[in-house]
Amino acid sequence: MYLPDSIPSTTLTKRDMALLRQSIDLADAARARGRHPFGALVADEHGNVIATAGNNSMPPEGDPTQHAELAVAAQAARLLTPEQLARCTLYTSAEPCCMCAGAVYWCNIGRVVYALSEHRLLELTGDHPENPTFSLPCREVLMRGQRKIEVIGPLIEDDAAASHYGFWI
Repeated sequence: MYLPDSIPSTTLTKRDMALLRQSIDLADAARARGRHPFGALVADEHGNVIATAGNNSMPPEGDPTQHAELAVAAQAARLLTPEQLARCTLYTSAEPCCMCAGAVYWCNIGRVVYALSEHRLLELTGDHPENPTFSLPCREVLMRGQRKIEVIGPLIEDDAAASHYGFWI
């Protein structure tokens, strides 16, 4: 049974929405490069963008572990201390999968804001062999850890879904 994600937290700001839209632009750029249409960025508590990434996992030459969220979390972890990362937010065009949620946790990123839910993504991709989704919301993965990570989303799903129209057919 699908349970909808919670209502966005009161900590959501106009800056959050602008950065979330930037992650959707990164997804569009990834698609323009012939990659899966996903994008993510990490920003510090002041809204300074630390790292950006588009998806780079499309076969045959792509690395299937190089989802945008995992790649950007790894980039940010090379640049900042765990204490600094705890004050950062990962913005992503789509809800982090369980692999990417693990990367968020292990990199010590303190907050996630996403546009497109895994549930909605599945509606767009169906059973496409290049996107065998897990029916596992990132909140469920992150809530099993020993520290709290704030998760806000889904937001502006129609905007984020536009990157996927015509791609998975």
